[in-house]
Amino acid sequence: MKVDVLLGLQWGDEGKGKVVDVLTPKYDVVARFQGGPNAGHTLEFEGEKYVLRSIPSGIFQGDKINIIGNGVVLDPALFKTEVEALEASGHKLTTKLLISKKAHLILPTHRLLDAAYETAKGNDKIGTTGKGIGPAYTDKISRNGLRVGDLLHNFDQKYAAATARHKSILLQYNYSVNDLERLEKEWFEGIEKLKEFQFIDSEHVANMYINHKKSILAEGAQGTMLDIDFGSYPFVTSSNTISAGVCTGLGIAPNRIGEVFGIFKAYCTRVGSGPFPTELMDETGQKMRDLGYEYGSVTGRPRRCGWLDLVALKYAIMINGVTQLIMMKSDVLDDFDTINVCVAYKINGQEISYFPFETDAVIEPIYAELPGWKSAMSGMKHQNEFPEEFNAYIHFIENELNTSITIVSVGADREQTIFLPKK
Repeated sequence: MKVDVLLGLQWGDEGKGKVVDVLTPKYDVVARFQGGPNAGHTLEFEGEKYVLRSIPSGIFQGDKINIIGNGVVLDPALFKTEVEALEASGHKLTTKLLISKKAHLILPTHRLLDAAYETAKGNDKIGTTGKGIGPAYTDKISRNGLRVGDLLHNFDQKYAAATARHKSILLQYNYSVNDLERLEKEWFEGIEKLKEFQFIDSEHVANMYINHKKSILAEGAQGTMLDIDFGSYPFVTSSNTISAGVCTGLGIAPNRIGEVFGIFKAYCTRVGSGPFPTELMDETGQKMRDLGYEYGSVTGRPRRCGWLDLVALKYAIMINGVTQLIMMKSDVLDDFDTINVCVAYKINGQEISYFPFETDAVIEPIYAELPGWKSAMSGMKHQNEFPEEFNAYIHFIENELNTSITIVSVGADREQTIFLPKK
């Protein structure tokens, strides 16, 4: 039995939550392997809309087991808010959500540190969500972090030591801690909510499920181009968002990985600072933003929009070992007369077809122009309804990437999902 992986191939916000929800009926277990509450996965079905930050997107499918893995950083205050919203809508979680003892906790002072670090950067801001993700991972790597399992062992003493250390850093940055008391109140209320759930040795549990022939889907957050090692550094997140992160984020061996589903939008978006070769700063970009409602599900920030970038996609497919592609938000491009697709870059007059190290360079995208399909995709149910121009768009992408597109999404609802045969 293999662990299948679903992850984003762009700069996040590809629509992973919906696809996990659609695919979950095939699996016994859904597991988050990295990231924190800076990632919001939006799901819509039966007339309701849900935004998940830390909880795996398989939570809505019957009695499936959901695991928050050791690679995740968890904010108890935001976790409590998320759980209570789901419980209020009739989704009881305590029997089907397991939390790794090795998952690291985001402390209230991590949020203050996040703001202090970003303020200190001045005009060179990364564009973080301010959720404390980076400082929490920093503590993890420097061996100063607190983990979920620490709640069971002298936690008050460990928390006091960590907070004192953070306050001394904040003092150096001359950053106020006046908001700490309010943050701590919410945080400790979240701790009590967290304790209602079962804490597990997730690496043992995950491998036990594999050995007992249980099927597992590993769910990633953010996207490949935000990976701490392989993304557009330093404008990246603080974890490994790629398929290799499944091994370290759940404690499973590389030979346990099966299918790797790579998800991408029919165009590109990005939140925050950083390079974006195909970004459109014009009416076309605004049209994409409005039609796709490209605003952050957690932050509400408007997303930067642009044409599909196949150079970055080829890179992401290579890094992840993608076996199947899933294209989201095809319907957003319904009303465009022509559609551009980036097939190469030009840097300093030289044409290249690979994603470069020099992401701060002036990159000129080289486009192939395809005819738009000028048809309403959102009501379509089968591939045989696709207009000729849309089929041509799919075939062009598949030929360039040498990978099959096996799912096409034509709307936000789980029913607006069309499966295609793998070539």
